[in-house]
Amino acid sequence: MTVEHQDIYSIAAHHRFQWEKAQDCYVILFPEGMVKLNGGAGEVLKLVNGENTVISIIDELTKKFPDVPKLENDIVGMVEMALEKAWIEKVN
Repeated sequence: MTVEHQDIYSIAAHHRFQWEKAQDCYVILFPEGMVKLNGGAGEVLKLVNGENTVISIIDELTKKFPDVPKLENDIVGMVEMALEKAWIEKVN
């Protein structure tokens, strides 16, 4: 699936994104189980809220992590993966 910069996504129905203290990381909870996310994935999905465009997520994280090379590619890749795994869904 192709992710465009103007696309807006939200966490998919029947999924919940949250900080899991016991796991010390962000997770996605869904009826079949739980996925532990690494730090970068958590930072991206924290901004997937049904309002932010992909480009606004890129801009926000580029400001937060200015020294990370190829950040835009990593963010788009994470959104694509989350979409393929049905963790998120397109709003617009």
